[in-house]
Amino acid sequence: MNDEIIEELAGRVQQARRMVIFTGAGVSTDSGIPDFRSPGGFWTKHKPIEYREFLSSPETRKEAWTRFFAIHDTITKAVPGETHRAIARLAERGNVARVITQNIDGLHQRAGVPHDQVIEIHGNGSLARCLSCGARHEIAEVREAMMETGEPPACGTCGGIVKSATISFGQAMPEQEMADSRAATLDADLFFAVGSSLQVFPAAGFPVTASHNHTPLVIINREPTGLDGLAQLVIHADAGPVLGAVVAKLAN
Repeated sequence: MNDEIIEELAGRVQQARRMVIFTGAGVSTDSGIPDFRSPGGFWTKHKPIEYREFLSSPETRKEAWTRFFAIHDTITKAVPGETHRAIARLAERGNVARVITQNIDGLHQRAGVPHDQVIEIHGNGSLARCLSCGARHEIAEVREAMMETGEPPACGTCGGIVKSATISFGQAMPEQEMADSRAATLDADLFFAVGSSLQVFPAAGFPVTASHNHTPLVIINREPTGLDGLAQLVIHADAGPVLGAVVAKLAN
């Protein structure tokens, strides 16, 4: 990586006090969690299950849960990667106000970013909730119940439909998390978009909002994105080595 670019990045971060880091699937691929939308990814092999289909069909719910258990097993085995650790160090330095993530793996928190600084706009894959009463259900309990009955889980409190606490295709985005993300973006003095193709809206709208608000925008992604033209600085590279070099520079 060009030393001048690292110098520029470190200088921008050094001056930031309300930096927002927006992260996508590319942040977690080094942890063994696949990018589901890339060629050969999960969604290229399996048709996504729409939220309305999940609600309307017990058979579809069984299929959705079977898929989710496989995803959950991968998440459970994963450990934070270089990018997660670098972002945690930046948060520890006091440069980062919020981390907005599209990921459901909880690896930012496991790397050391305080829970109250992470906004999970696509939900969290470590638990499930009843769609009627909101009661929390543990994934292990849901799996055990399905193995015993062969049926999709029902809430023990109200009998409602139980679903992983993640956002499905066609499901409304979480209002509070979206509002918190917008507020953090508008208040940011520096915005990093890291490891995201920036194709999935409304999530990808936050870098757009930052740019329209005249907040310096930096995009770090292996491949070009459709929003590269809005950024003050674009780096097509793995984020881990780049951010790791920035952390090292700031430590000197």
